[in-house]
Amino acid sequence: MDTIVIVAVGAFFLAMGGYALVAPAALARPFRLRVESPEARSEVRAVYGGFGVAIAAMLGVAAADIGGVRAGVVLTVAAALAGMALGRLISRLADTRTAFYPIWFYFAVELIAATLLVTAH
Repeated sequence: MDTIVIVAVGAFFLAMGGYALVAPAALARPFRLRVESPEARSEVRAVYGGFGVAIAAMLGVAAADIGGVRAGVVLTVAAALAGMALGRLISRLADTRTAFYPIWFYFAVELIAATLLVTAH
């Protein structure tokens, strides 16, 4: 079961990363971000695309437990996801209310994935 959780979270990162690399404006659209310039597309491709694919690769290494890095990789990714969720929570306290989607949907995804990874390491 632990490996299934790691692979599932990795698949999510791979899908998000691949989508960001191919269609950066479409990925950012639900957040009302305007991705019109080459610089903006590069930023989305780097932060959501490249980072997502790299995290997916590292979770693949963790799932296979190559080099005994499983616990370290899984806990690091869990911490990153928890940090993302915390950033959304701080934003809620500092800003006005938002609809459930996309902010709170991804807050829940991040929090659930972080919790599952912590239990799966």
